[in-house]
Amino acid sequence: MIEILNPAELVRAKGAGTLVATILQTLRTRSAVGTNLLDIDRWAKAMIVDAGAQSCYVDYAPSFGRGPFGHYICTAVNDAVLHGKPRDYRLADGDLLTLDLAVSLDGIAADSAISFIVGDTKPAESMAMIETTERALRAGIAAARPGARIGDISHAIGTVLSAAGYPINTEFGGHGIGSTMHQDPHVPNTGRPGRGFTLRPGLLLALEPWVMVDTAELVTDADGWTLRSATGCRTAHSEHTIAITDGEPEILTLPTPA
Repeated sequence: MIEILNPAELVRAKGAGTLVATILQTLRTRSAVGTNLLDIDRWAKAMIVDAGAQSCYVDYAPSFGRGPFGHYICTAVNDAVLHGKPRDYRLADGDLLTLDLAVSLDGIAADSAISFIVGDTKPAESMAMIETTERALRAGIAAARPGARIGDISHAIGTVLSAAGYPINTEFGGHGIGSTMHQDPHVPNTGRPGRGFTLRPGLLLALEPWVMVDTAELVTDADGWTLRSATGCRTAHSEHTIAITDGEPEILTLPTPA
């Protein structure tokens, strides 16, 4: 299903996006050396509930996961990149942490992810990988104009990732979003320009470049959810929900300046 939101729904989408951005930035500030991933999950739950929103994850049970996810946020550390199930693990100095959050507020969902280094040790390779996913995300957003196609976004993202030397996995990527978290169209992180669905004002997309240092192959953790790099290398993931407009795309999950 591909949804095109009306003006009233777009207003609600902005509210959902602001909430997701606020929660992620709060959790980023709280995530320090010694923080337990389960505490991050509890903090996320409290903020979602306090806002009168609903988690898109806790009851989520797609074909690629093992049963309902059962948590309120994805927490992926180092070699984990997607669907990181919170566990009893305390963050260490230099860990690369990805927080991925989707919530529904007033019937509309928003989805975003951030990757960052915990503590004072900042490995150069990890910092460069995070910056590349953020740059690829900006390129994809810039290509998201009315009349363009999904392939134009994918090509823009993939060009940045490939130029930096990262293998690209196309099994998981961006997606449509609206009254539910995951919708058509699928937005791979590489592709051919001029192909795919034509973008229209009112379409919401969650764009999410993610990479692994030296492989495009994923393995599933014993928890049935967490996806890790097959080689054990580090990973990074950046994501925003955007709205296609009559002009430039609007980023709905952009943090509010302090």
